[in-house]
Amino acid sequence: MSFLKDGKSYTFERLDLNDTALLIVDHQVGLVPLVRDYGPDEFKNNLLAHAAIGTVFGLPTVLTTTSETGPNGPLIPEIVAMHPDAPYIKRQGEIDAWDNADFRAAVKATGKNQIVLAGITTDVPLSLRQEGYSVWVNAQASGAGSKVIADDAKARMRDAGVHVVSPYVVVADLIRTWANAQFNVQVLGWDFAYWALRGFMTEAHAAAIQNGTLSPGELNGN
Repeated sequence: MSFLKDGKSYTFERLDLNDTALLIVDHQVGLVPLVRDYGPDEFKNNLLAHAAIGTVFGLPTVLTTTSETGPNGPLIPEIVAMHPDAPYIKRQGEIDAWDNADFRAAVKATGKNQIVLAGITTDVPLSLRQEGYSVWVNAQASGAGSKVIADDAKARMRDAGVHVVSPYVVVADLIRTWANAQFNVQVLGWDFAYWALRGFMTEAHAAAIQNGTLSPGELNGN
């Protein structure tokens, strides 16, 4: 579907499960404390939720770090545990991961054109766009040193045609319908683990079904 946006032609695009890969860029224990646009507990939850999207949908996933033997440190251990068989590219200083030949090879080896990624202080989305990929940045799992820096980075990415979205947009596109029996159980589990409000709502619904009763006034707001 195409329409005009700010006087320019815009085409609505959705993620295709069969053409999507997941990238985890520089979610390192020494870089996480630099993030100031999210609180530490919320941000760690967001990082784990991003990594878990790959396991829920079986997406080809690539992990990468830079200078992890120095103060940047390694990837968050829980993320590595989620993806024990994924390529793990330990860059030797390149700030933009696309400047690393091994990382480029790993991304190309996925054979996918739509790339979902999140990172800390990285320009890799712009490099991927330059290479012709459709790029989807999980904004909630991408941190910066301040809200101003984060807002400027998002504006720059959008100007380059990058989709800057929430993780639930990614999940909704990949599952498409709750009637998707292949993934609906896994997605509900993802909700329980990383989106507390959705988890509580689901638990309340399950309890109402098990109890078989409604409280007075609950039906139709009466």
